[in-house]
Amino acid sequence: MDAIIPNFGRASTPVDKSADPVPKIALARGDGIGPEITDAVLSILDAAGVALDITELPMGEALYRAGHLSGIADDTWSALRKQRVLLKAPLTTPQGGGYKSLNVTLRKRMGLFANVRPCVSYAPVLDGPAHMDTVIVRENEEDTYAGIEHRQTDEVMQCLKLITRPGCERISRYAFAYARANGRRKITCLTKDNIMKMTDGLFHQVFLETAKDYPEIEIEHLIVDIGTARLATKPERFDVILAPNLYGDILSDVAAEVAGSIGAAPSANIGKSLAMFEAVHGSAPDIAGQDLANPSGFLLSAVMMLVHMGLNRAAERVHNAWLRTIEDGVHTADIACAGTQHKVGTVAFARGVANRLGESPKILRAISYPERPPLDLDAITRPSEVPPTRQKTLVGVDVFMHWNEPERDPEALAQQLRQAAEGLLDLQVITNRGVKVWPQGIPETFRTDHWRCRFVARKDHPVITNMDVILLMGRLEQRHLDFVKTEQLYKFDGEPGYSLAQGQ
Repeated sequence: MDAIIPNFGRASTPVDKSADPVPKIALARGDGIGPEITDAVLSILDAAGVALDITELPMGEALYRAGHLSGIADDTWSALRKQRVLLKAPLTTPQGGGYKSLNVTLRKRMGLFANVRPCVSYAPVLDGPAHMDTVIVRENEEDTYAGIEHRQTDEVMQCLKLITRPGCERISRYAFAYARANGRRKITCLTKDNIMKMTDGLFHQVFLETAKDYPEIEIEHLIVDIGTARLATKPERFDVILAPNLYGDILSDVAAEVAGSIGAAPSANIGKSLAMFEAVHGSAPDIAGQDLANPSGFLLSAVMMLVHMGLNRAAERVHNAWLRTIEDGVHTADIACAGTQHKVGTVAFARGVANRLGESPKILRAISYPERPPLDLDAITRPSEVPPTRQKTLVGVDVFMHWNEPERDPEALAQQLRQAAEGLLDLQVITNRGVKVWPQGIPETFRTDHWRCRFVARKDHPVITNMDVILLMGRLEQRHLDFVKTEQLYKFDGEPGYSLAQGQ
């Protein structure tokens, strides 16, 4: 059997093993069940004779409580940059405002643009589909995970979804390079570009552009809702899945559960200066300290780490010992099934894997990690040729209003806005939650206190500037109309760079 978890790519300046024979890694023990599964995994690596120079770095809940709102101390960043590899147990982000997810912070600050999550079934040893060997490649930095949110009115919150061409290019290149390097035959791109035609549309477009350089790889595109449904019911049809950040996060959890248990799902986060390996599951504080946690996801993440560092033989020994352990019916509670012979806790499961080092599975196929050159991350992340500058023309502005008159009558709002803009810009349309309510709205449309009001250049004055927008804002302010946000409307080489209103 080919390696389920292959090499993921390193930048062009790997560690010189001859000068430093003991690989260095950073370790975060995590929160909740983190310390338990960390001890379990380290005991297995030690039993396998894996020599690592480990630097433990404090992260997570204790740092949050000490006043570090992102869960990490400032001096830790330089340590991560020096170590280049991080094995991270799950962390807890405290509830309440002001705290930032450390997982998201690590991925974004350290440029960990590719999240790789293998989802493999182990039937008939564990419950799950007979054939599932899917790798989800998730864009890791953009999308709604930018975390840019605002409260704009009493009733309406906003979250910005940011998708960039460079971000789409490098994750698409990574997915195709990964597939080619590891004998994968097909990539399925999942988006929602039937609705989000510009953001998800760009992701889909770049996927198709990248595919031209990999003619041997079959491609398909599915809308994410039907794609997720098919992943749940027919997982065998998928090989590599490429998705934007939010969809990829959801898909990988669905796939892990379909495969058998999220407790056995590993992941890698790959960037040029750092690679981070972590289990997919969370810190599970409800079972912490009870010797109940399954260390499998974190162990297989450590296997991914060993392969990444070129320690392929050690990775094979550990992975095959794990397969033999679950084959022998040694299972933690979350993967217990009809074939369970020994229902064990965290410590006993780790001991079972350690005792089977050097053995191979008899029912499942044994793992082999052939030596392969790492993916060229320098080439993958290199910006494409700068496209020609498009002619950018300002043609209007969307003004978002907080307006809460008792009847919420769009006709009344339109009258005030038209008076304010008279002789400057034309009011073209008013929407509420994206649906047109003026002109020619219908009474059934539900309306909140948040209105998008689109102003466009007058026919007799087709060229406008930012000063026209500023003058409009001044007129609205004079009439005590509460604008909360503006978005300029541009055309690029004559093509609209903005969406139309639903119903327009």
